[in-house]
Amino acid sequence: MTGSEISSFLLFLAVITAVLSVCHGENFTDSYWLLRIKSELVDPEKVLENWSPETNLCSWNGLTCSSDQNHIVVSLNLSGSGLSGSIPKELQNLTSLQTLDLSLNSLTGQIPPMLGRLQNLRTLLLHSNYLSGNIPEEIGLLKNLQVLRIGDNMLSGEITPTICNLIELRVLAIAYCQLNGSIPVEIGSLKHLMSLDLQNNSLSGNIPEEIRGCKELQNFAASNNMLEGELPSSMGSLKSLQLLNLANNSLSGNIPVPLSSLSNLTYLNLLGNRFRGNIPLEFNQLLQLQVLDLSRNNLSGNITLLNTQLKSLEVLVLSDNALTGSIPSNFCFRNSNLQQLLLARNMLFGKFPLELLSCSSLQQLDLSDNSFEGELSPMLDRLESLTDLLLNNNSFSGNLPPQIGNMSNLQNLFLFGNMIKGSLPVEIGKLQRLKAIYLYDNQMSREIPWELTNCTNLTEIDFFGNHFIGSIPEMIGKLKNLVLLQLRQNDLSGPIPPSLGYCRKLQFLALADNKLSGSLPPTFRFLSELSTITLYNNSFKGPLPLSLFLLKKLKIINFSHNRFNGSIYPLTGSNSLTAFDLTNNSFSGPIPPRLAKSRNLTRLRLAHNYLTGSIPSEFSQLTELNFLDLSFNNLIGEVSPQLSGCKKLEHLLLSNNQLAGTMPSWLGSLKDLGELDFSSNNFHGTLPSELGKCSKLLKVSLYSNNLSSMIPKEIGNLTSLNVLNLQRNNFSGSIPSTIQQCKKLYELRLSENSLTGSIPDELGRLTELQVILDLSKNKLTGEIPPSLGNLMKLERLNLSSNQLQGQVPSSLGKLRSMHVLNLSNNHLQGRIPTTFSSFPLSSFMGNDDKLCGPPLVSCMELERQGKKRLSNTAVASIIVGIVLTSTAICLVMLYIMLRIWCNWRKVSISTSDGGGGVGVVGGGPEHRKEELDQERWAFGYWNVDSMALVPSKDKGTDNSTSSCIFHLKMDTEAKENTTV
Repeated sequence: MTGSEISSFLLFLAVITAVLSVCHGENFTDSYWLLRIKSELVDPEKVLENWSPETNLCSWNGLTCSSDQNHIVVSLNLSGSGLSGSIPKELQNLTSLQTLDLSLNSLTGQIPPMLGRLQNLRTLLLHSNYLSGNIPEEIGLLKNLQVLRIGDNMLSGEITPTICNLIELRVLAIAYCQLNGSIPVEIGSLKHLMSLDLQNNSLSGNIPEEIRGCKELQNFAASNNMLEGELPSSMGSLKSLQLLNLANNSLSGNIPVPLSSLSNLTYLNLLGNRFRGNIPLEFNQLLQLQVLDLSRNNLSGNITLLNTQLKSLEVLVLSDNALTGSIPSNFCFRNSNLQQLLLARNMLFGKFPLELLSCSSLQQLDLSDNSFEGELSPMLDRLESLTDLLLNNNSFSGNLPPQIGNMSNLQNLFLFGNMIKGSLPVEIGKLQRLKAIYLYDNQMSREIPWELTNCTNLTEIDFFGNHFIGSIPEMIGKLKNLVLLQLRQNDLSGPIPPSLGYCRKLQFLALADNKLSGSLPPTFRFLSELSTITLYNNSFKGPLPLSLFLLKKLKIINFSHNRFNGSIYPLTGSNSLTAFDLTNNSFSGPIPPRLAKSRNLTRLRLAHNYLTGSIPSEFSQLTELNFLDLSFNNLIGEVSPQLSGCKKLEHLLLSNNQLAGTMPSWLGSLKDLGELDFSSNNFHGTLPSELGKCSKLLKVSLYSNNLSSMIPKEIGNLTSLNVLNLQRNNFSGSIPSTIQQCKKLYELRLSENSLTGSIPDELGRLTELQVILDLSKNKLTGEIPPSLGNLMKLERLNLSSNQLQGQVPSSLGKLRSMHVLNLSNNHLQGRIPTTFSSFPLSSFMGNDDKLCGPPLVSCMELERQGKKRLSNTAVASIIVGIVLTSTAICLVMLYIMLRIWCNWRKVSISTSDGGGGVGVVGGGPEHRKEELDQERWAFGYWNVDSMALVPSKDKGTDNSTSSCIFHLKMDTEAKENTTV
């Protein structure tokens, strides 16, 4: 048999023995039930191991027997015994029990109603378990119960009113549960109740007036509930009350003055409610008060509480109200017990309250987030017990007094957000207990004193946003406990001291926005706890030490805007990176795929370097990646389809590389994508319509690629789009009218493409367009739509280098915000709006000189020039006509004269030959025919011999104009007769 089987068998024998004992009349009933109880519980720590019939019942662990002869069990205390399981119902049979304590275990299930049968029970402690369900009504049957602690469980439902039947109850503690409903009004019937703890539930409603019936109440805690309404004035009658904690509810109205009559009150906490009005002056009568917390309310008026009267007061917290004025002049006395004075986030003003210097017992002073001003008192060192001085976010000015070095107990010094100037006093090095010094957002200057490194307990230094100069103290490595070093945004110069590497506990190092230079010291390899390092905006240079690979806890790295070079591999040793930014350096080589091992990486920025190779496909494992910027490098290849696994990407920036291929359609699966920039690459093909599924896109920039085809109509689905830049591609077709759905566009650039058709009238509905509307250098036709006059916020409009025609719509003249306009190189005509007179001539050139109005020529001048051009044309036409006519006449006259000369010659020859007879020399028919043929080829006239001119017998050989005309007419008739 196994050990557990043997134990079970022995337990079975023990139970049988107890039963047999009962059967034989022996009075061992309690032992029987206790063994049954043992069998129900899981006891990993063997607390119940000696519960056995072989040992005396009264010696069993956790049991107490009565002192009489009966030796009955009167107490069962198994608190903190590591027990689990449910509360055994067999407990109801232990009717003599006066105390039952099962607290601080791991019991589950409900509180058994049968416990109501334990009529002798005076103390029931079930707190700090995992009990659930409601509080059973039967609990009200325990008439003798004085202490009931059942809190710190998972109890739910309302507080059963039957609890108020427990008239002997002194303590009721049901805090840290999940109870709801209101506080029962019957609570006032518990006349002997001394402690009522209802904290950390979900109780609502008002605090019942009937609580005044609890005359003996000393402690009342109901913080962290949802109680509302006004605080009952009747609570002032609870003269025994010592502790009142109603913090973090929704109580409202004024703080009741009758509370000042609670003369025994030592603790009053009303923080985190909605109380308004003044702090009752009568509270100065609470002479026993030690702690008063009225923070996080809506209290106003002056501070009227005086430590000179509240002599027992140790803690006064009035932060997060609307208190005004300053601290009363008689606030404190030298033998005061005040240790904490917290007045942060009010509207207090005036000089530093010297009245506080009398509170020599002060350990914590918080005046932050008020309107105090002036210089800090050099007598601050009178607060010799001060450990925490918080004066941040005021208007303190002047220098930090050297006397601060005398405050030997000071641990935390918060002075950020003031106007303190000058140097950090060297006396600061005397503060051996100083742990944190926050001086950021001041005007401090000069060098950081090396004496600061004497404060060897320092864990946090924050000097952000000052004007410190010089170098980081050479012996900074003496601060072995340093966890945070924030020196960002100063004027520090020189290299990082190698000793910094010996601050081995350093977790946060911020040296950004300075003038630091040199390379990173090899000692950085010792910063094994380093989680965040920011060095951006400095002049660091050189390759990274390979030993940086040993920094395995790095989460945030920002080395951007420096002059580092070489490989980025040394920074990839950690698998815990969440943000990695090396923008604007001179890093080269491939992107290490090892970066993908940081599965929680959300920001990866490597832009403006000289990185080569392709985007690692392993980046698909970066499922938390939100921001990816690889722009301005020398990356090649296509965009890896594995990036589609980065579903949380909001910014995808790959511009100015040498990436190629088509635009991936899987971009449509990145539902959170807000910024997409693939500009200045070699992408080709179409713009995928799937991009229209990225409904959260705010910016799309794809300019300077080789994208072609039409702009998909799905672009209109991007209703959140602010910027659309598709210029310098090969897009064709018309501008999709669906773009009107992008109501939030304030920048639209479609220039330098091959777009055709007219400008959609729907563009006039993009009333948020402000930065620019650029449609230049396309092939757009038609007229400029008047609807563009609705773009009242538009600052720049460029429609140049298209084929637009018609007039410039007068509605464009309403665009008062426009300061850049270009309508040049189109075919526009007519008058331009008068409001365009301030634009240069270049805005309108190249429109066939048909536009008029300032800054161009006036429209009347253009009309005169038009008429003048018409007259000159007519004159030129007339001159040309005259010249042509004269030329024709001269040619005809020359022809006639030649004909006359030829005929004359013919007659002369004929006469010389004997009156028309055939001569032997030169007068034969063949010879004449040859002469006539030569005349035809010489002058281009045909059938001349059929139109031979014969001199008039009447006029003789008269060659006047009339004769010429007559003969010409005759020739024409002769020609017509011949051709017929």
